[in-house]
Amino acid sequence: MLTYGNRRTAVAILCAAALGLATPLLAAPAAQAGDRTPAPSPAGREARDAARFWTAGRMADARPLDGGRTAPSGPGPSVAAAGGPQGTAFPGTRLVGTFFGSDGPSGTTWHCTGSVIDTTARNIVLTAAHCGLNMNADYIFVPKFVKGAGPDQQPYGIFHIQRMFTDPRYVPDKGSSTTKTAASDLDTAFARVSANQRGQSLQDAVGGGLTFTRPSGYANKNVTVVGYPSYGHNNTGSALKCTVPTTQLPGYRQMSMTCGGYYGGVSGSPWITDYQDGATTGHVIGNLGGYNGGGNDADVDYISYAPAFGSDAANLLADAVANQDPPADLPPYKGINALPGGAARWRGASLLASGDYTGDRLGDLLVVWSDGGITLYPGDGKGGFGSEKRLANANSTWTYARTLTGGDFTGDGRSDLLVRWSDGEATLYPAIGSAGLGREVRMAAPRSAWKNAVQITSGQFDGKGANDLLVRWSDGRLTLHTGVGTGGFGPTRQLLAANGTWTKAAQLTGGDFGGTPGFLARWGDGSLDSYAGTSAAGPGTRSRVLGPNGTWTHAQAMTSGDFTADHTRNDLIVRWSDGETTLYADNGTKSVGTENTLVHPGT
Repeated sequence: MLTYGNRRTAVAILCAAALGLATPLLAAPAAQAGDRTPAPSPAGREARDAARFWTAGRMADARPLDGGRTAPSGPGPSVAAAGGPQGTAFPGTRLVGTFFGSDGPSGTTWHCTGSVIDTTARNIVLTAAHCGLNMNADYIFVPKFVKGAGPDQQPYGIFHIQRMFTDPRYVPDKGSSTTKTAASDLDTAFARVSANQRGQSLQDAVGGGLTFTRPSGYANKNVTVVGYPSYGHNNTGSALKCTVPTTQLPGYRQMSMTCGGYYGGVSGSPWITDYQDGATTGHVIGNLGGYNGGGNDADVDYISYAPAFGSDAANLLADAVANQDPPADLPPYKGINALPGGAARWRGASLLASGDYTGDRLGDLLVVWSDGGITLYPGDGKGGFGSEKRLANANSTWTYARTLTGGDFTGDGRSDLLVRWSDGEATLYPAIGSAGLGREVRMAAPRSAWKNAVQITSGQFDGKGANDLLVRWSDGRLTLHTGVGTGGFGPTRQLLAANGTWTKAAQLTGGDFGGTPGFLARWGDGSLDSYAGTSAAGPGTRSRVLGPNGTWTHAQAMTSGDFTADHTRNDLIVRWSDGETTLYADNGTKSVGTENTLVHPGT
């Protein structure tokens, strides 16, 4: 967490709010003899210019932009009458505010809800992408907005919007600012704002910020949602808060809550796991938005959704902090079912093997399931996958497969599959394709020494066309087999003698990391090492990618391959213990690549 800035006005603000006063706390103090208070900083020029436009009356008269959500028809309150939770109006929190904009002939508008995010930039506001905020001269963010007060009477002043950041893949439905497609998972935006009228940065003015946090799942016991409902349902302009459990919106990477009173204006509201009134910190795991702009098809006020933060939102925030455009060549977003089936099914993905099985020179993913079924997911070369191809139905035979790897062992340009079975038999499938496994070639007989081959992985370790085989044995030995094919394993070179260190290697996967053939080793303590330049001379140069950690001890299966646009075998797919499945694109020798979630947890 960052240290926080100026807190001088906090007590006075709270007192004024409690008494209903509109004290001009941000106005410059009257000059006294010998007063050396500096003149307002040029850094606040944008806010001071906007303050000349935004009178108290213009703020009070602004029409709600996000005004579609309604209560059901009929008399009485929507949820309270049914005994459901209802939001509570309150003076607000310094970490949450609302937006105002001037849209020419359409007049002034009251736009959605925003919250202060704790970053090194100290000027970042979270909201929803569908709010459509822009950088017109009069667009402002007002923390802890007070209706009836002008800009200089607002508790923390006003902040001019300098730049908006939205994921370029968030594409609204035609004629709408929202969408009901998978892209609604990307309904998150960040704004960079200027200093307030006094020249303070946003975080210095309010004294803190919320910590951007990825939720562990969709089910959360206590999440507080703070927003500003539109004036038609909120004549005092008060903030609204509600603390409730959340569940998943089925089929989407979104959370859902039930609480009444969340009418138009609440879009962008932060979903906070540890909210406290008056706090200067907290953890935010999503923003109100997503499917249909954050509500169901009926637009009722008591059903609200929020995209659950993941790598897409994290990358967007990093762009906002760096003040740089999001990449224009992001892989297409296919939603929560980038790989079909959900986390419950993917917990049964026992073994993974990458390779070009379809012959289109793009990396594909082959999965052996715990029930013995085998499926193939053709890669699109952009980090995504096509429709599932069933290669084998559930059967008892393939439940005995213990380790496998894909690679072009026969040199025909297509990937083959090499399998070591529980009884020590090893077999090669040299004609894998979307139609099936093809023929089987025995490489080692049952009860052979290959029963002790704990991990196998492939790579072009000898610099020639066909793939070679790297084997880690139960006693810690590491061997390299070149010339693998239907005739056998070829010449064998021992890279490491029996040792205690390599008995602790939990997983191996070969690839081209840092432009050099090598492999990744995941150890029992969660650490990850890369070995570059693997050859008959030895394992190669070791580099530490990740130190010991609890997260990677949950990596249950992994494979590396060519899944993204650079057409290099440096992408890593990991299936975690909870079924979440992740693609790390463009890994190097000292760091993991960009994280892309293929199967989300809790689905």
